[in-house]
Amino acid sequence: MKLITTLLAAAATLACGSAAFAAPPNTRPTVLRGPIAEAAYDGVTDDLLTAGLGKTGLLGAAPAFVDPLHPTPAELRRNAIHTNYRALVDSTVAGGFTVFYGPNIDVNGHDTLGEGKIAGREYIVWADDGSGAQNVTLMVQVPDSFNPDHACIVTATSSGSRGIYGAIGTSGDWGLKHGCAVAYADKGNGNGFHDLMSNAVTARDGTVFDAASDQYEPLFVASVSDAERAAFNAATPNRVAYKHAHSQQNPEKDWGKNTLDAVRFAFYVLNERYGKLGHDGQHRATLNAKNTLVIASSVSNGAGAALAAAEADTEDLIDGVAVTEPNVQPRFTKNLVIQQGATTVATIGKPLADYFTFANVYQPCALLSAQAGLSLHAAFWPAAYTTSAQNRCAALAAKGLVSGATIEQQADDALAKMQAYGWQAESNFLQQSHFRFATNAIAVTYSNAAGRFSVLDNLCGFSFANTDTGGNVIAQVPAVQAGLFSTGNGVPPTSGINIVYNDSVGGAKLDFLATSPSSGTADFALDGALCQRALVTGRDTVTGARLVGDMKAKSDRVRAGIQEVQLGAHLHGKPTLIVAGRNDALLPINHASRAYFAKNQAGGDKARNTRYIEVTNAQHFDSFIALGLFLGYDTRFIPLHVYFNRAMDAMWAHLTSGTPLPPSQVVRTVPRGGVSGAAPALTAANVPPIQASPAAGDVIGFSGNTLSIPD
Repeated sequence: MKLITTLLAAAATLACGSAAFAAPPNTRPTVLRGPIAEAAYDGVTDDLLTAGLGKTGLLGAAPAFVDPLHPTPAELRRNAIHTNYRALVDSTVAGGFTVFYGPNIDVNGHDTLGEGKIAGREYIVWADDGSGAQNVTLMVQVPDSFNPDHACIVTATSSGSRGIYGAIGTSGDWGLKHGCAVAYADKGNGNGFHDLMSNAVTARDGTVFDAASDQYEPLFVASVSDAERAAFNAATPNRVAYKHAHSQQNPEKDWGKNTLDAVRFAFYVLNERYGKLGHDGQHRATLNAKNTLVIASSVSNGAGAALAAAEADTEDLIDGVAVTEPNVQPRFTKNLVIQQGATTVATIGKPLADYFTFANVYQPCALLSAQAGLSLHAAFWPAAYTTSAQNRCAALAAKGLVSGATIEQQADDALAKMQAYGWQAESNFLQQSHFRFATNAIAVTYSNAAGRFSVLDNLCGFSFANTDTGGNVIAQVPAVQAGLFSTGNGVPPTSGINIVYNDSVGGAKLDFLATSPSSGTADFALDGALCQRALVTGRDTVTGARLVGDMKAKSDRVRAGIQEVQLGAHLHGKPTLIVAGRNDALLPINHASRAYFAKNQAGGDKARNTRYIEVTNAQHFDSFIALGLFLGYDTRFIPLHVYFNRAMDAMWAHLTSGTPLPPSQVVRTVPRGGVSGAAPALTAANVPPIQASPAAGDVIGFSGNTLSIPD
């Protein structure tokens, strides 16, 4: 633990010239490749946190590009920050933005910062393994308020598959306001695309150029020859490759390393600016792990990366971890038990590709259950999708995968199967929206990534392309493609690029309108979903027979890739706060946060520095709350981001003042209620604090091999 007194003592030591010269030279990390781009922002016309937009600009629509076909790097950065900040929070005032959180809210939770612009410097560089194929983007933002006598670094590894600004509104916001350097990494996913038809790719600054050009270096270019690309385009024209899915790197295995590399990069740039000069004129590494407070943080995939970094930290770079809704995949959870109230959870600790491919089979039928319900606005769920969901139920029943004589009975059975496989009953309402916006996208991306498949493989018949209103493949729209760095999230469907089922009866079709060969009906491409499930299980999804031949070979690759990304939950005694929403239907807590915490607690005394906070009426997508009438989240769910900030505050107080971490507990929130689209404003009563001494009925405990969660 690094208390304030320790920091002050270290600062006094640094002030001594002899100590400065005794420090080793500031050495550039070997993983960095190419020049470091440095930019200064004045905090008026442009800034680190809001790209000059301030809270007012973030509340409004993204600014237009002067030339939509050729946006400038500055415009792309500005709009990327606008998109990414809003993507992870409820961006409405009634939902808490600019009231409980936002650029204008200070470190004490008060509205004192005006527009919230933060002056400082931004440094960007590639990290690579020497192959030139990884091109992980690292970025460090150093606010002008950074004080080397009280040095701190906060990690902000991107959530999802987002680009380098993917955590700007979460740990970026918190760290900059506390005067810390913020160390970002895009985890080797980023928002890199390759339009195979036009050969267009994205540069690190977001501009689009021809992959054949040597003027720039791309975020990602598919590993295909010109002849292979020509043949692929002739057979399947107008397809797009994406970095997370098609880099053939299985990037998730390196997310912890990428996060640690970002911390090392932060130390390097800080010492180049603040390190004492030696007699040789070279800066010294006077800021280091011993005198600099480092908190590993972020949300979702970035949170999983922070925990992976803490597990892999052999240099004691990280002092504490505070994360929300982490994508963590603990290995060897077979002997652990999770009990909620008097109920033992039947299935826990499955890897992400496992539970997503399970959901991709059953969720489109389960969402028809009266226990879940069709709640999406017609803008997101036309009548044809309800027909496809009914067809999915019927096709599953015909294959013996669900039971029931009616659609209603089949839907209830599908939902019961999902609950038996680890989903909470509290997340039933979310099944429709999550299938609509996330499930197949993640199943496609992660099965491709785990098996290191090429875009040429069209794994399980799926590919990425733009589609028209009838679901037919069309060419990319140049004005949309030019701004993809700003608007895309790295996982289609995004910014016009959709998932296409190539094997649909009658030809390639948008997955939501595709007809499966085995059923002859429009059933959301069931055959492709069954294929993805088989790759994960190693068995035919319908017959249960072991795979053979080509399918077995592909399955072996996917299963090997899944094992590469699983974690041991050994955090080396680092103080850690994990926060999750009980209603999370994207990363079900019985597979992710709860299972990881249970695995960690089973590790012995050193694990007792980890705390788990479970928040009721909270789910994965705070940004969906802002859509009100269209999704119906606003009356039911509170923003989990409020508890991200509180977890960071608690970790800061623990590391700087010795304040004890709060015990593991359930925090019972109060939904806003009212009518969707017009829910009353969020108040303090909706989001009670994490308690230093929770009531006995709210305490989360672990004993023997059992994690006990209060109802």
